[in-house]
Amino acid sequence: MSLSIEQRALVIESIEQGLAQGTLEIGEAVRRLRTEVTGLHQSQFAKMCKISVRTLVHIEHGEGNQTLKSLNAVFRPFGLKMGVVKVRRSI
Repeated sequence: MSLSIEQRALVIESIEQGLAQGTLEIGEAVRRLRTEVTGLHQSQFAKMCKISVRTLVHIEHGEGNQTLKSLNAVFRPFGLKMGVVKVRRSI
């Protein structure tokens, strides 16, 4: 299954919105970006991002205490990086 550039952009945007709204966990977002957008195996993607496979596995499973540098490394290929968003308060 090969996605067009436009389809990949839509997937990335959807994942970005899920993260911003808090409906998508970071690990799931990374896994979806890796599989749906790049189609790479964990070892290939980790090498591309210059992180260890173990670090990628921990990120995707929401384990450990990942560094901002590691998280930015996996988001960078998609034009994304970690940031601060305003919390919506329900009244």
